[in-house]
Amino acid sequence: MKKKVLITGGSSGFGALMVKSLINDGHTVTASMRGVNGKNQASAAKMTALGAHVVEIDVTSDDSVNTGVADAINKMGGLDVVVNNAGIGVLGIQEQFDSEEMKKLFDVNVFGVQRVNKAALPHLRGQESGLLIQISSLLGRVNLPFYGPYNASKWAVEALAEGYRLELSNFGVDSVIVEPGGFPTNFFGNLMFPKDKSNDAEYGPMAEAPKQMFDSFEGALAQNPEQKPQMVADAVLNLVNTPAGERPARTVVDKMGMGDHIDPYNRQLDQIHEGILGAFGMGDMLELNVAEKA
Repeated sequence: MKKKVLITGGSSGFGALMVKSLINDGHTVTASMRGVNGKNQASAAKMTALGAHVVEIDVTSDDSVNTGVADAINKMGGLDVVVNNAGIGVLGIQEQFDSEEMKKLFDVNVFGVQRVNKAALPHLRGQESGLLIQISSLLGRVNLPFYGPYNASKWAVEALAEGYRLELSNFGVDSVIVEPGGFPTNFFGNLMFPKDKSNDAEYGPMAEAPKQMFDSFEGALAQNPEQKPQMVADAVLNLVNTPAGERPARTVVDKMGMGDHIDPYNRQLDQIHEGILGAFGMGDMLELNVAEKA
């Protein structure tokens, strides 16, 4: 059964690939982005040419999200899947990020997810079916230096997604997580850096470590041509096409070695989660209520 899908951050990168892949598979797709008539006008035209609907959504604005989600539902005549893909990254020594920079990051990566889900869920719960796909990261499972605030935001997204998985299962609404590794997309060209470097001297040689790590990672990407962004779009397409009640809670997408360590970690956490919820008599909350598999 083909689905009606809303994708945030649909102007480029993973989002644009998801839009194309889902449309090519016969799904109805709305790509959301900021600046539909401004900076992303060309991207909006490209998505429209592919056959997608396009709506304006700034995930940092309640009004923009509420209006945009309603517009997407109207354009598609319904909604089955929400893909929370919009996000920004950081690079730098964690101490150097001030509170305003942290707020900006969390406003997109965490509060933006909550805004979009909150706007979409009355519709999904009302029809007693639906799917939330949260695009997290392997850095939502393990902490690497110099990405600290980003790590924290994705750990928060993981917790939100797990909470939704439990609280929405009785309504037939599923919540799953996609955990990509690092990929060669424009994500790395839009990183946020701390403005306050006044304590660089106190950190000594480590002050240069963030850039060195970034350069090293770019080199590693160049040595791993199989690490293609399309893998993430394919993972999302697979989740959309997987019957309700059969989707994994987490999907790791990586061919650079990190994912090999995260997969067993995720499986162990699943067992821990099952044991703890079972001990509290809430194990049934891990089972999606599926009236009719779709």
